[in-house]
Amino acid sequence: MAGNLDSFARATLSILLLSALCTGHISAATRSARASQQSGPQFEALPLVRSRQNHLLVRAIINGKPAWLGVDTGAPVSAIAAQRREYFGLTGIPGSSKLPARLQINGAFNSVAIARRFQLGALKLLDEPVVVVDLSGSGRAARMLHEQKIDGILGADILFPTGAVLDCQRQLLILKVDPDASGSTPGVDHRGLRSMPIRVSDGFNLYVDGAVNGAPAQLMIDTGAFATLLHRGFVRRMRIPLHETAFTSAAVNLKQRGVEIARIRRLSVGSVDILGKDVGVIDLEGLIHSGLLDASPPVAGLLGAEILRSHHGIIDFGTRTLYLQR
Repeated sequence: MAGNLDSFARATLSILLLSALCTGHISAATRSARASQQSGPQFEALPLVRSRQNHLLVRAIINGKPAWLGVDTGAPVSAIAAQRREYFGLTGIPGSSKLPARLQINGAFNSVAIARRFQLGALKLLDEPVVVVDLSGSGRAARMLHEQKIDGILGADILFPTGAVLDCQRQLLILKVDPDASGSTPGVDHRGLRSMPIRVSDGFNLYVDGAVNGAPAQLMIDTGAFATLLHRGFVRRMRIPLHETAFTSAAVNLKQRGVEIARIRRLSVGSVDILGKDVGVIDLEGLIHSGLLDASPPVAGLLGAEILRSHHGIIDFGTRTLYLQR
């Protein structure tokens, strides 16, 4: 991990969009899973709950205490709400560790902590690093909707090494308990679905090729995004009319941003065409990095929870494949 510490220290994380960019942490869960592996099932299927904010939540046990975590394919690193750090008994990074004690997130620094025991069903991880972030914006939204606040985020640092399969319609998360287990994931049905390769960036974000009204574009797969969102600059360059709304979106260490609506004649995700789709439009500057907003083709936005649900999205981290229903 030493060679990746500089990249890990440049992590970014957003909420309510729950999208992040970082590297260097992916091996931690694999190492922890091997250290705590015992005889038992090779796979664990976990039921998910869909919140009113359209987030998929999973039950976890952190240092012996129950926690609700948002399953976020846009977050390469898992996180715990700052106001819950003491409750879960998280500890600081040991002086002998090569992990950074702080990460710079959207221009500000957040501390890194250790969860001594991190359990998801039969999967038990030891000494799991997590970022401590301010999730008060998500908490306020939860109070307004009279629902349970999330305690943190389950990110790609655990989803990748466990070969996770996330079924967004059935609301099911299947994890590989034994990291050496081979063969296909049981209980996953791809019949009637179109497959498309997922490209994983250096920051461990997931992208698929697509198009907006015929113009080639990339979309980041982000189950933490409450809805599909396009970048305002891209939409304006396409000369697509925008309509104001009363909604805003917030991000960790970033100010709230207004959400507009655009009517997309044809939104293509791989070989799946979605016709006459209303999508949210926000400024993704500061959330999408490395010049990807101006790449060729550009990252046009986030493929969010509502499309993944309505088109029976299945995200396979092991094979790096997205499945969608036409």
